[in-house]
Amino acid sequence: MDNNHNEIKSLLTSSLREKTGSYIIEEILSRFPTTEDLIDVTEQELVTIKGIGQTKAQQIVSALKLARILIAPAPPNYKIKKPEDVYKLVEPELRFLKKEHFICLFLNTKSGLIAKETISIGCLNASIVHPREVFRPAIKRSSASIICVHNHPSGNPDPSPEDVAITKRLVEAGSIIGIDVLDHVVTGHYRFVSLKERGLM
Repeated sequence: MDNNHNEIKSLLTSSLREKTGSYIIEEILSRFPTTEDLIDVTEQELVTIKGIGQTKAQQIVSALKLARILIAPAPPNYKIKKPEDVYKLVEPELRFLKKEHFICLFLNTKSGLIAKETISIGCLNASIVHPREVFRPAIKRSSASIICVHNHPSGNPDPSPEDVAITKRLVEAGSIIGIDVLDHVVTGHYRFVSLKERGLM
């Protein structure tokens, strides 16, 4: 069991107010033995375990969402200077996911990270995002610029035509609002692609 797995076990035990070695915790860990399995567990899967009803399943999923954040916390005063900085920040979180997650990094005038927020969660091969969902939190945080990131669960980070189209739409919206879209980074299995570096935005 890796360190992340142990941290998740401790978080579940605390969140559910269960005793160490409880049947529910051990059964969860038995059915979902890897960190990847745990991070992506659903309420539907959890309610099949004896002793877990809908309410407790919701508690567990909420705790696991918190665990995902704790596994890959953003360093204080984190600076984004190149696409590699984006990848290092989000990869530990995105590597576990089986669905596309569209994330925005909100930056200040010195390219310092203000906040990181998941904007949308798609299906296995598509993530739908609207400019208002991106720029509403950007305006709220007084962001000078943003960087978009999403994962390809297939492991291949090559941008799709839809990725390029969404990026261009966001760049156009940002230019009207006055918030620059600096880049869109697509992550795969231990690889990433910057749409800016490829001249696709």
